[in-house]
Amino acid sequence: MTKPLMAKATAVWLVDNTTLSFKQIADFCGMHELEVQGIADGDVATGVKGFDPVANNQLDASEIEKGQKNPLHKLKLKFNAAAQGEDKRRGPRYTPLSKRQDRPNAILWLVKFHPELTDGQIAKLVGTTKPTIQSIRERTHWNIQSMTPIDPVALGLCRQTELDSQVQQAARKRAAEGVVMSDDERRKLVSTEQSLAMDEDEPRVAPEFEIFTRKDEEEKEESVDYSNADSFFTLPGDERDADDEDDRR
Repeated sequence: MTKPLMAKATAVWLVDNTTLSFKQIADFCGMHELEVQGIADGDVATGVKGFDPVANNQLDASEIEKGQKNPLHKLKLKFNAAAQGEDKRRGPRYTPLSKRQDRPNAILWLVKFHPELTDGQIAKLVGTTKPTIQSIRERTHWNIQSMTPIDPVALGLCRQTELDSQVQQAARKRAAEGVVMSDDERRKLVSTEQSLAMDEDEPRVAPEFEIFTRKDEEEKEESVDYSNADSFFTLPGDERDADDEDDRR
């Protein structure tokens, strides 16, 4: 759903000037219901001036009247022809200033653990330039000695689903070209959903080796002699003590 301009300020105005429910305001402004309740309690958006959506041609007054009469009514954002196509606009990924210094470490991680990714894919993930990626690949970057490979997902530069999508795309491209991947490379292609679905107790050995492992364990269990039950209660030093007592007698 498209959010109105200045969503938080719009929510402040709706809380102060209407009797709409928190749920209705939250759905219209793209916020959480508890966040709207915090605005009403004065804990959230303190000092934010309300933004009138009716006066700014974002909401019809009739929609507010319908919402106040029916708590289940969902407010509809007013159609704005000038806003059409905004979501389709593409450009370089924006990286906050506080995280831009971590981008070389993220690039180094991608180059090290996912060498199958192209420069264009890495640039799309972390929002960098191809010359920077190439310098890190060739280890000619001016700060290469002090770099540490860090997962870009952990740094907040991209989402895990985005990284999985790019890795799977690179794998399909290599498979189409007839490139044979090693076992280590195949393990890196496991997506987040597949890794989370794995059982913690699931064996990590291949099925053909697992059969021999289980057979060896069964043979060891069968080779144990359980006929002498007293042997379970005899410590290693008890046999010597028993022999000494026999000699004394």
